[in-house]
Amino acid sequence: MSRVPMTPDELKAADRARIIHPYLPGSVSERVVMTTGSGCRLTDADGRSYLDATGGLWLAQIGHGREEVARAAYEQMARLEYFTSFWEFSNDRAIELATKLTSIAPEGLGHVYFTSGGSEGNEAAIKMARYYHHRRGESSRTWILARHKAYHGIGYGGGSATGFPVYHEGFAPMMPHVSHLTPPWPYRSELYGGEDPCDFLIAELEQRIAEIGAGNIAAMIGEPIMGVGGMLVPPADYWPRVREVLDRHGILLILDEVVTAYGRVGTWFAAQHFGVTPDIIVTAKGITSGYIPLGALLVGDHVAEQLLADHGFPMGYTYNGHPVSAAVALENLDIIEREGLLARATEIGGLLHRELEAQLGDLPVVGEIRSVGMMLAVELVADRTTREPLPMPQPLLPDVIRRETGVIVRDCAHSLVLSPALVMTDAEAKEAVTAMRQVLERVQPSGELRN
Repeated sequence: MSRVPMTPDELKAADRARIIHPYLPGSVSERVVMTTGSGCRLTDADGRSYLDATGGLWLAQIGHGREEVARAAYEQMARLEYFTSFWEFSNDRAIELATKLTSIAPEGLGHVYFTSGGSEGNEAAIKMARYYHHRRGESSRTWILARHKAYHGIGYGGGSATGFPVYHEGFAPMMPHVSHLTPPWPYRSELYGGEDPCDFLIAELEQRIAEIGAGNIAAMIGEPIMGVGGMLVPPADYWPRVREVLDRHGILLILDEVVTAYGRVGTWFAAQHFGVTPDIIVTAKGITSGYIPLGALLVGDHVAEQLLADHGFPMGYTYNGHPVSAAVALENLDIIEREGLLARATEIGGLLHRELEAQLGDLPVVGEIRSVGMMLAVELVADRTTREPLPMPQPLLPDVIRRETGVIVRDCAHSLVLSPALVMTDAEAKEAVTAMRQVLERVQPSGELRN
């Protein structure tokens, strides 16, 4: 049966009638229906062009519309579209991808556990941490340390570790035995009572461990750079000092690199940027640049030894090691390598930061500009002296920027954030910042927007 294409209006009407969107109330009627993409550009059903400065949801490392990735998927589907990876079964593409991932991972992370995405990955990581201690005869180690303003996905384990009350409201009771710590946010010095931020955070970590009891704690989970929290970049010595404390107490470290891995910060993994080796790294998003769902946990050999004993690790997903996803990931990683996109992330990220400083640095509502590689944030304030957060403008600033300029950015925790594809051009970087300037120069400390 032939399919009759819908008109733009029909698409929007069907969307409103049928699809439940994350974070979109039914009272909002606007729909932007994307139909094509190339590089950092998107086109909607009405024919309007956009500059994607968000990389989708922080994941389009190689940009939109790469035909070589589509060919990799097609060729793999023609050979083998799917078979289970449970028990003794495997497939050649999953094996090749696991070999590739362990070759670029920090030393000692020699095993891979595949998932379909970040939320699944964090669920698996939390279970792994608890199971690791259980297999070693320490079943009392069930507590998970996390941080306020953290985001670890939408499952019950990762969702409980997430440090935003809005993600818990209406879903309680959440998973027990989760304790949240103060986030590393040096710009908000009031959080630390005048102390050095890193000294404060390490002392708090030590105190919390003492309160709960080291023998009751399985792991600490954290994003190397807190994305949804507003691109919060910790002090350079934060993660090495956290690692030292956890090691002393036998507590595992899980780095949630769903956003930061695969070149986003200019290295394969943010763990390498900060000079720390965790016990487990959770990845997804940039592993395929969003062309197809896939996630992968990089697991320390000492952890894997416990998981593989006796009957093995007793949990699995239907799409563990999906061959088409693995084939797409391999092509994606090859593109990142052969096009030098790790270095490009540092280069274009530096240009973006300089442009933000030059074009936005003098605006009264801009409090701080921070970045690592292609993760950038502009924190907005009502007063630069007191650093009072800017009241949430209505309509939201990303909506105004998109409607007026065609540039797509995102807001996170009183900050506008950028996470473009690593293939963004110099001209596109300047275009994105100019669009932000066009709107932000009209924002008042009250949050109102001048016409």
